[in-house]
Amino acid sequence: MKSDSAAIRVVIVDDEPLARRKLAHLLKGDPEVEVIASCGSAREALEAIRLRAPDLIFLDVQMPGTDGFEFLKSLDVSPLPQVIFVTAYDQYAVRAFRVHALDYLLKPVDADDFAEALRRARGRIRSDHQDQLQERLLAAIQSLRLERERPATVRPIDRIVVKAGGKAFLLRTDEIDWISAEGKYVRLHVGQNSYLLRESISELEARLDPSSFLRIHRSTIVNPDRIQELHQMFHGEYEVILRGGVRLTLSRRYRARVRDIIGGSL
Repeated sequence: MKSDSAAIRVVIVDDEPLARRKLAHLLKGDPEVEVIASCGSAREALEAIRLRAPDLIFLDVQMPGTDGFEFLKSLDVSPLPQVIFVTAYDQYAVRAFRVHALDYLLKPVDADDFAEALRRARGRIRSDHQDQLQERLLAAIQSLRLERERPATVRPIDRIVVKAGGKAFLLRTDEIDWISAEGKYVRLHVGQNSYLLRESISELEARLDPSSFLRIHRSTIVNPDRIQELHQMFHGEYEVILRGGVRLTLSRRYRARVRDIIGGSL
């Protein structure tokens, strides 16, 4: 556990000078944070981290000659610092982050999303019960590797087998309005009907076309073609109103991805 009075020591790792400057600017003025290094290459970052033992790393996913996951795998320090990944949206990497509960920021970095990710990291650093970061990172590396090695012929699913009234039938994914998590299951909402599927929401998300379905909350996925209105709420969240009147919550963690798909200035 880190003392509440001690500054959180931060290293920024990104090969883009502008991206490094923006992160440094967002951290500037926070009395609980000290940026101890800003690195433009994996080699420079490795040396800084080994010598200066930061509490937190902001790590670019895609750097020349390596990626953020492989970089961490080569980092021989224990315990590992907390990590917030920064990405211009590699769909495979983002999927790995979500499945394994790792923090990430999408470029261009939104100030509200940044503040929320930093708040969560600060809580973990100050806590007596540090997350099992090593295990989650290794699992994410393996997940990312498997995704990228999948044959190019593998396509997102466009039909799902569902059961109703004692019968099984094929449901086209473009008929789905939205999807909700129910423990280890998901419920597919199609008009006035719904179907329970024995699959976690993260597993199903990994099989769906990312251009046709949007994760808007840890427990909700929507078909963007069904979105009718968006209304701003408190703390950076939005209310999503679907055609037919269903009201859902867009958490700010997923706001940038929604903005990329539907446009606008969320």
